[in-house]
Amino acid sequence: MTPARLKPEDPLQLDNQLCFKLYAASRAVIRAYKPMLDQLNLTYPQYLAMLVLWEWQLVPPVQPTVKALGERLLLDSGTLTPLLKRLQQLGLLLRQRSVVDEREVHLALTDAGWALRERVLPLQQQLLCQQGIELDELADLRGRVGQLLDRFMALR
Repeated sequence: MTPARLKPEDPLQLDNQLCFKLYAASRAVIRAYKPMLDQLNLTYPQYLAMLVLWEWQLVPPVQPTVKALGERLLLDSGTLTPLLKRLQQLGLLLRQRSVVDEREVHLALTDAGWALRERVLPLQQQLLCQQGIELDELADLRGRVGQLLDRFMALR
């Protein structure tokens, strides 16, 4: 059997796959963040966890638990536990079992964890400037990807 010629509109061509474009873009963004995160001694998943913990510092959730963090980051506790242990070893957060339900682990930032936030903003702005990304373009893209994520999450 002779293989068919590849046509640009072929729905099974890799470059026509939204999933691949999102995957490749995600990897490229994470790679671009790496020098900034190295300065902070954080991995990308740790950085995401810190973003949520900084949000919670400003607007506390009802239950600042590992479970709530996992729901916010779309990660399971098996993935979060080693990540949070490392953040605790770095002195950035405290993990404490609930006195009401020992299955729950509550999270709180330390002073050092909160202070780290001040170091992030200038580094993040520098990263965006280096990439030449316009803020309105970024906001539009973030909104559109957020809508896509919401649609897929509704299917769960």
